[in-house]
Amino acid sequence: MLTKVHTGLEPVPGIWWRPAHKAEKVWVGIAFAWCMVLFAMMPLWHYRGGQNPAGVRTRVDPKAFYARTVEFANQYKVGEDRGFPIVQPPPGADVYLVGTTFSWYPILQLQAGKEYVLHLSSADVNHGFSLFPININFQVVPGYDYALRVTPTTAGDFRIVCNEFCGIGHHTMVGRVIVVDASGSTVADNANATLQNGGAP
Repeated sequence: MLTKVHTGLEPVPGIWWRPAHKAEKVWVGIAFAWCMVLFAMMPLWHYRGGQNPAGVRTRVDPKAFYARTVEFANQYKVGEDRGFPIVQPPPGADVYLVGTTFSWYPILQLQAGKEYVLHLSSADVNHGFSLFPININFQVVPGYDYALRVTPTTAGDFRIVCNEFCGIGHHTMVGRVIVVDASGSTVADNANATLQNGGAP
């Protein structure tokens, strides 16, 4: 005996639905109300939560940003480590850091308790800025300058890890941020690092 076969393109004959039960309506209402709570929490948590630093992101030409970073490094260079310049800008200055495959340029040396404006960008592909061991993460996108006001609070030698896969050398992409205290002392892991132009180790 042949029976008609219905597909997803043909409606099922007759009434195939029934009005929702009272309990089902209650749960739909609870789910909708909870969605509205979460929706309202997103902007509230951004402004009051404190875990999402509010920065200013602007469009920028990657080549121009890289050239500005090189100019910044030459202007405030105080030393060198493994071929990378160590730069020590004055408090309140604009600090430039660029991600390239597969390095962070330059090495920053900042003063604890002083405010800086940190400019982050990429010269080629997407990178992830993760300051270890501090729980700070940013997406670094080529063509965008992400400006963020930062005030280092602890002296030490911190590492910048790329947490966005950027190519075959991704695992080697590690940068440095050196924070000195009021006395100017630093924590260094490389005995071959040299300081010049009046810098003190």
